[in-house]
Amino acid sequence: MTIKILPINAFNDNYIWIIVQGNDAVVIDPGQAGPVLAVLQEKNLDLRAILVTHHHADHVGGIAALLEYAPATVVYGPAHEAIPFRDVALREGDVVKPDGFSWALSVLEVPGHTLGHIAYFGQINQGQPVLFCGDTLFATGCGRIFEGNSTQMHQSIDKFRKLPQNTLVFCAHEYTLGNIKWALEVEKGNPDLQQWSQEAQAIRNQGKPTVPTTVAHECKTNPFMRVAQESVIKAAQIRAGRSLNAPDEVFAVLRDWKNNF
Repeated sequence: MTIKILPINAFNDNYIWIIVQGNDAVVIDPGQAGPVLAVLQEKNLDLRAILVTHHHADHVGGIAALLEYAPATVVYGPAHEAIPFRDVALREGDVVKPDGFSWALSVLEVPGHTLGHIAYFGQINQGQPVLFCGDTLFATGCGRIFEGNSTQMHQSIDKFRKLPQNTLVFCAHEYTLGNIKWALEVEKGNPDLQQWSQEAQAIRNQGKPTVPTTVAHECKTNPFMRVAQESVIKAAQIRAGRSLNAPDEVFAVLRDWKNNF
């Protein structure tokens, strides 16, 4: 049985991901209940579990209403954050295998955006690794650092960089076009990024999501995944007006640059 992973649009630019196996569903980061309920009812799906990456309202705000609709739903979330209605607290290396589903996802602790942020990695369909990364990594960008620091965020994103190159990256926001504009300031001469700029614009012109991408794609186009590349180091050093001697220093300059772009 092929298991589907579908985006549900929420707010202005959020994606709530829904994993559908048969008539059963798992949703990830339901910040808004209405769009999820509409999909569940339209497709006649039973909600079995909710996976949460971090505590921000646009990722947890719909949980209460979803539990009213499907009271038996199990809520999984990070152990080190206050997640509403959480049943199962998750830490690095824990494995999530909701009842009735054929797949399992392992937990990565990825602090930075928030201190307790987690991501889920594994295989939903045989041979195809997937990553649900919340607001840690975006297509051609990364999340703002609200609670952690740039060293933590760099280490978290480095975990993603080391995953299998064909891993599908399911992030939680459609920020891609804005991220590409900034990335082109960092690496004007990057041919992969130039091509991606055209492709992403065409995708958005059709009203389609630019995500998921892949780890390989991010390693070619995302400055935050490319802090060891000479072109990125040079751009960051020019921006900072000084020598940068470590990848996390490059990362910090990039994040500040993006904040003020």
